[in-house]
Amino acid sequence: MASAREIVITGLGVVSPIGIGNDAFWSALVEGRSGISRFEQLFGDSDLPVPIGGQIGDFDPKQYVRPRKSLKVMSRDIQLAFVAADLASREAGLESSTVDPDRLGVVFGADMIACELPELRNAYAGSLNQGRFDIKRWGDQAIAEMHPLWMLKYLPNMPACHIGIAHDARGPNNSLTLGEVSSLAAIVEAVRVIERGQADVVLTGGTGCRIHPTIWAYRRAYPLSRRNDDPAAALRPFDAGRDGMVHGEGAGAFVLEERRHAEARGAPILARVAGFAARFEPQPGGRDPDGRAVGNAIRAALETAQVAPADLDHVNADGLSTPVDDRLEAHALRDVLGDVPVTAPKSYFGNLGAGTGAVEMAASVLAFSKGIVPATLNYEKPDPDCPVNVIHGEPKPRTRPYALVLNQSRIVQSIALLLAEPA
Repeated sequence: MASAREIVITGLGVVSPIGIGNDAFWSALVEGRSGISRFEQLFGDSDLPVPIGGQIGDFDPKQYVRPRKSLKVMSRDIQLAFVAADLASREAGLESSTVDPDRLGVVFGADMIACELPELRNAYAGSLNQGRFDIKRWGDQAIAEMHPLWMLKYLPNMPACHIGIAHDARGPNNSLTLGEVSSLAAIVEAVRVIERGQADVVLTGGTGCRIHPTIWAYRRAYPLSRRNDDPAAALRPFDAGRDGMVHGEGAGAFVLEERRHAEARGAPILARVAGFAARFEPQPGGRDPDGRAVGNAIRAALETAQVAPADLDHVNADGLSTPVDDRLEAHALRDVLGDVPVTAPKSYFGNLGAGTGAVEMAASVLAFSKGIVPATLNYEKPDPDCPVNVIHGEPKPRTRPYALVLNQSRIVQSIALLLAEPA
């Protein structure tokens, strides 16, 4: 059953490889501009195995973060989250409203943030013994080379903490670290916080930065695209020529509140959260997944909102662009929803880890006010094994009241979140 409390979105903030802020982000989507490029600016022209990704090249945290000294204990992930939340707060009018700080919460998704290589260089060198790493030296020699507060830069609960401090949010403060489903899981929990009566307003979303070699070495679960000669064409969700995903960085944030509370303070209503569901697919004996979690999550989300597939305007798919994951998702979509139009925003900016769901969901939220749904990039040759109706070539006019946002993680968690037009 749907909740008696109607939860609405009143603010949205995006920091992504295709733009910072809603206007820049949307313009890139409707104009079909990719944010995937080579990494010369960040790493130099090195012989990295995968030198392409979704990088935010014009991001200067000093323009946004306050107080500026906080940057000393902010990793890239935290910086991106802080800015996205700040943009969402401004759009929702939180700074100028009379929201009770004791009733303002924060729930944010984050990755297990990897330490940046430059901060480890001297510590690693101090642990060498005849040219080989010796863990026994770490406590005596290496740790002295680390900044005393270095761990505060990399704890996954710190994005929510910094956002809470900056916005004087004294209500519930929570962090979820669930890989690629972290953003949607955080948004779902934010809805539940409001439904439980623990907060009136919640800043929620997710952040991830996966464009550093440390993270590539750690997260080798997905096959990566090798289209290094043409980065903008590398991500090809559901296309027959897809060969793997691309890493990226970004954050998305939303302001959620009960409709009556939003109307009382004159806040803009961008969309409604109509329903959601999370499902898991066990893999006993290490067997390969078959996509049942995706289908089960979709069915459950529609059932909670009492919405039929015919009411869906579009599906905002996970669209990872790997041969196996796209096939499983496509068959789940076809089996449950039939010929509902599908768009895959990852094609513009890559896999943003814990930030991916929030940034992708931003495209569907904006579609309600803009009246069109962005197309999927690089969809040129349909794959018979991905039998879905992919929006491609040009945006699709929005004609129906609901949008379904999907995310899956590598450990076969699946979340489906149903959005509805603001009326």
